[in-house]
Amino acid sequence: KAMIISTSQSQGNVPVTVIKLDGQLDAQNHQELITKAQELYNVGVRNFLFDLSDLTYISSSGLVALCSVALLARGEKLPSTEDGRPASRHLVRATEAGTQKHVKLLSPRSEVMHVFDIVGLGTLFEVFTNLDQAINSF
Repeated sequence: KAMIISTSQSQGNVPVTVIKLDGQLDAQNHQELITKAQELYNVGVRNFLFDLSDLTYISSSGLVALCSVALLARGEKLPSTEDGRPASRHLVRATEAGTQKHVKLLSPRSEVMHVFDIVGLGTLFEVFTNLDQAINSF
């Protein structure tokens, strides 16, 4: 099933862009998510909340995409991921900074969160189950 990306704006202490992912985030479509985030960043978005309530599957490529957005939100330039190798460096660079301040997760399913935990990224992103709390945490 294809992934559907939809975005909306919320205002807490600061403006927050909610990116809702519906379906599966994998090697086939992870670049689409990175491109969308880059477009948003280029028009001034700095705080990203990923609504993962309808994300049914995430692969390692999907994790790379989320880590890439974390790097982007910190103002770091993203290296090319053409040959696949720099992509894994995204993961390392994202984890070096600790818990992300500008990228957070809302309501990931347990099977999706399990993937984060397996690869040691379980503490990289703050996770919320309440939208208002998530928005106001930025």
